[in-house]
Amino acid sequence: MIHITEAQVRAHLTMGKAVELMEQAFAQLAAGTAVNHPRQRVVLPSGSILHYMAAGGPKYFGIKSYSTNPKSVAHFTFLLYRSEDGAPLATVEANHLGQIRTGAASGLATKLLARPEASVLGVIGSGFQAETQVHAMMAVRDWKEIRVWSRSAEKRSSFSQRFPFEVKSAATAREAVEGADVVVTATNSKEPVLESEWILPGTHINAMGSNWASRRELPADLVQRANLVVVDDLAEARIESGDLLLANLPEERWVELKSLPRRTSGEQVTIFKSNGLAIEDVVAAGYAFERVTALDAVR
Repeated sequence: MIHITEAQVRAHLTMGKAVELMEQAFAQLAAGTAVNHPRQRVVLPSGSILHYMAAGGPKYFGIKSYSTNPKSVAHFTFLLYRSEDGAPLATVEANHLGQIRTGAASGLATKLLARPEASVLGVIGSGFQAETQVHAMMAVRDWKEIRVWSRSAEKRSSFSQRFPFEVKSAATAREAVEGADVVVTATNSKEPVLESEWILPGTHINAMGSNWASRRELPADLVQRANLVVVDDLAEARIESGDLLLANLPEERWVELKSLPRRTSGEQVTIFKSNGLAIEDVVAAGYAFERVTALDAVR
């Protein structure tokens, strides 16, 4: 059993490859060759929470666990096993693994749902997940303009300077998303961070900041107005998709990403509500394991 570090994950798991891997993961779910268990949580009086989620596919299976506390940063670990015989293969430092696979899932959704001519990207949020969301958008589309807004002017200014291309720091959330072809919300907000009137017909939205039933980034009228609402997994969405649950959106309107949905007109408003699945971690960790062991074999 080997140990895979954050540096090794970063070295081997590019965003372009991660988007390909997400497509493979959802194809496995569609074919019934993968099993995904929704996230579970152990909540302590101290505010500390243990989160854990498991899944398995044809080659690999595993479990991710991570701890959170308002006083500290999250710590992610993934345990990878071989599906054929259950052999333990690797422990993986999984902060970056989770960050890139979350971005890549939004990248896949954008590839499927955004209009081909989409050229303006608006991002709300400038934290841990927002950076790889931008990289994922870059992996699937060419952008003429990228705008970002977050509550901290200092953080959004710093965020806009992390990329080798121009990212404009917007003065308001409205300025960031109004007129954008694709909108990403990557915040920890409990309440909506934008308004429906800011969103034009034909816009695609990736909402990935919240995975609690009591939190949402999107207002109810925008969710209800959307022509196509896609979730990564129905079972997970029933537990965690506050954006949909608080909007009282009937479940029959939820479409799973594994069906590889497509917009049917340029005027549709489409939403991908991402919670994050363990099967995404499995395929990403499996790929990192293969790359690391292949490199070790030639040394």
